[in-house]
Amino acid sequence: MIHPFKWTKVSVAAVLAYRWDGRRCQLFFQTKKDSYNAKTLISFLRDLRKHFPRHRGILLWDRLQAHRSAAMNAYLKTQRSWLTAEYLPAYAPDLNPVETLWGNVKGQELANRSVEDMTEVVDDFRAGMRRARRHDLPFSFLAHAGLSL
Repeated sequence: MIHPFKWTKVSVAAVLAYRWDGRRCQLFFQTKKDSYNAKTLISFLRDLRKHFPRHRGILLWDRLQAHRSAAMNAYLKTQRSWLTAEYLPAYAPDLNPVETLWGNVKGQELANRSVEDMTEVVDDFRAGMRRARRHDLPFSFLAHAGLSL
């Protein structure tokens, strides 16, 4: 049976936060209707900061326009006390551990789904992210990208 419905766009921002000594990884994510832009990504980073009140971090980003915008650059300059941004080479999704995370969830929880509405898709996606969070998968995503701590 086919259940047509109007697809709306859902976007996801995610961070795989690896501890410097490789002992732990945390996965943070947020879903949002429509696309992220610099303003909404800055809001996500502000929320993320609450989880790391006394820690420094390196943000490894692809070259999405919102990541390189003037507003984002201005915000990142104000966050230098705790956050450094590094950019992946252009057209190099294989170097981004989060891309492997997306592929894993899409290949498991979102594969071959017949759904009634977008809420089911988001619920299934969140279940996949919880699954990935509970296992050593984040470390395999890092290894798949050829990166190490």
